[in-house]
Amino acid sequence: MTPKRLLLCTDMDRTVIPNGRQPEHPAAREQFRAFCARPDVCLAYVTGRHRQLVQQAIADYQLPEPNFAITDVGSRIYQVEGGGWRNLEAWEAEIAVAWGDLTHDDLERALRPVAELKLQEAEKQNRFKLSYYLPLAIDHAAVLLRMRAILDGLGVSASLIWSVDEPEGIGLLDVLPENATKLHGLRFLQQQLGYADDELFFAGDSGNDLPVLGSPVRSVLVANASDEVKNLAMKLAGEAGHAATLYLAQDAGFPLGGNYAAGVLQGICHYHPELCPQFKGSES
Repeated sequence: MTPKRLLLCTDMDRTVIPNGRQPEHPAAREQFRAFCARPDVCLAYVTGRHRQLVQQAIADYQLPEPNFAITDVGSRIYQVEGGGWRNLEAWEAEIAVAWGDLTHDDLERALRPVAELKLQEAEKQNRFKLSYYLPLAIDHAAVLLRMRAILDGLGVSASLIWSVDEPEGIGLLDVLPENATKLHGLRFLQQQLGYADDELFFAGDSGNDLPVLGSPVRSVLVANASDEVKNLAMKLAGEAGHAATLYLAQDAGFPLGGNYAAGVLQGICHYHPELCPQFKGSES
């Protein structure tokens, strides 16, 4: 049965933005733009980028403008209408409870004894997002345990999100309110907009997408994702009993391949084959 509508939630970097090492099919983004122009598709970018970097990427890579943007690894949500971006204050009120009376600066001071952490630039911080760089050679799992002990001691409910910036070769570590993840953000949008579970779809590629990829949300992991992320996603989904809602895009068997935006479209075809004919014969 064709869904009445589709809430298409997708990560940006190395998912719809072809800034990884693997090649992009030349027709992939054009086909993605055409799909997102459908009146029954609501597009939401779900990204670690802040608003200005999202807008820059849309311009630089000729991406479709979204209806919503869950930015800063889930710590902010914007509604986009007529070129205007409106911050959803209801989301900030919902996530604020996890940190109680403590502020971003309070947590930053408390975590200073963890010497391996390097604070990211000011524009990459916000009220509910404390972000660090962490060298890839460091045992990040051990660092996370030490951070968790400090935060637990403060009575803070936090999510610690580890991911890798492949082009820069550096680890990224975000401290967020416990419910300020990408998963909670897209579930908030789903509830606010009234979408059914079979009308919700997510696409991603990296470590900070794992909470969604291992959840009951219908998801695709694009083919250019690292083997580490693929293995972790399959492990998480399998252990949670959600293997049926995780699809791994493949390079072969789809006209556009499986990298980047092509992998997003391939995932939509997997769950909604009735939407596939428009992608046939798109090789160029």
